[in-house]
Amino acid sequence: MLFSIQALTLGCSKNRVDTEHILSQLEGHYEILPEDHAGNCDILLLNTCGFIGDAKEESVQAILEAVERKKRGEIGRLVVFGCLSQRYSSEMPGLIPEVDAWFGAVDFSPLLRYLGVEPDQELSTRRHLTTPKHYAFLKISEGCDRRCSYCAIPFIRGRHRSVPMEELVEEAGILARRGVRELIIIAQDTTYYGLDLYRRRALAELLQKLSEVEGIEWIRIHYSYPADFPEDVLEQMAANPKVCRYMDIPLQHIADNVLANMHRNVDGAWTRNLIRKMREKVPGVVLRTTMIVGHPGEGRKEFKELLDFVADSRFERMGAFKYSEEEGTFGAEHFKDSVSEKTKQKRLDELMSLQSGISLEYNRSRVGSEVKVIVDGYSDGMLVCRSEFESPEVDGEIFVKYGCPGDPADLCGRFIKVRITDADEYDLHGEIVSLT
Repeated sequence: MLFSIQALTLGCSKNRVDTEHILSQLEGHYEILPEDHAGNCDILLLNTCGFIGDAKEESVQAILEAVERKKRGEIGRLVVFGCLSQRYSSEMPGLIPEVDAWFGAVDFSPLLRYLGVEPDQELSTRRHLTTPKHYAFLKISEGCDRRCSYCAIPFIRGRHRSVPMEELVEEAGILARRGVRELIIIAQDTTYYGLDLYRRRALAELLQKLSEVEGIEWIRIHYSYPADFPEDVLEQMAANPKVCRYMDIPLQHIADNVLANMHRNVDGAWTRNLIRKMREKVPGVVLRTTMIVGHPGEGRKEFKELLDFVADSRFERMGAFKYSEEEGTFGAEHFKDSVSEKTKQKRLDELMSLQSGISLEYNRSRVGSEVKVIVDGYSDGMLVCRSEFESPEVDGEIFVKYGCPGDPADLCGRFIKVRITDADEYDLHGEIVSLT
């Protein structure tokens, strides 16, 4: 009888891919329990996040809750890995001694050997999916060569390292044969892909090769960096029907002095021009971005400029968070965190209130249109769907009433056509036009 193992992943989708690669190495050696398993397990693997204050607090809380489960006998061994334990490798074991073993976020061979499994290079392109079977995240590189002043990722994850193109195509092919229809391209900076291996930005070439994989119908791009953005990616997006007209590009701010303090390597004029090019070269493109409020250098004038920029740019999707001073970063060592927590929260609320109206206006503009959607699931009489303009786990959904013969669960992972009939700030509602 195999020992049971359960993995819980905190933080970003890049962490999820790490967990899936680890679990693929453990298949056949352990009984792998689903992430939502509520019962006992012999071993719990906890993949942590250490990016900003809130994420660190969430990770620590999750560890402490797992410790309590272990004390009640629900968990045999507790193993923690990922960004938090990589970042605080010397402190954490002493702070929470109930954890049986700690591992980092860069090399997972020691973790596998601790579990009695010798790493198998032949399994490096295989995954034990923890997402629904029809979509998967594809991590195309690790680490980051950028030195944004607020970001701890480079000294947690190390320098940028691209995954060879042939390995990514092989991985995509394996995923497609298992039923994956949508790939979400992720990395710390997807537009930097290829510079270390090929001495050129090769994301557009990679998109073309991935689109040739049989079975893959949608490819969407996340985590793009604005500086030196490769415009051939926009050409792919405009001409290749498998590349979704959707771009996730964290801009963080628009005021020149704030961008300079952030070490973003762009200014406001560059940023505005890039957004204009994206909308011109890819008509109908949906842009998702994130902003930081309360960064050192942001006064009332700079925040007003940010509000005006968001109002003018009409981003279809936007998230924002408050500046968090992270030890070890350039910002923590050279800037004073001078904006009060109260002011940060007020600015965050004002910015997101503005974006709420923009998102509602955009969603309402889609009422009456017919769109191709993928069915993610079925709940309470409704199909839960997304179009090319909604990314899983971060965007709203399209809810479609199902009254057709047959089991609606059979539609999960299939593409259908729907007509948008109603919209709110986050989600859309629709009716079935065609099941093919």
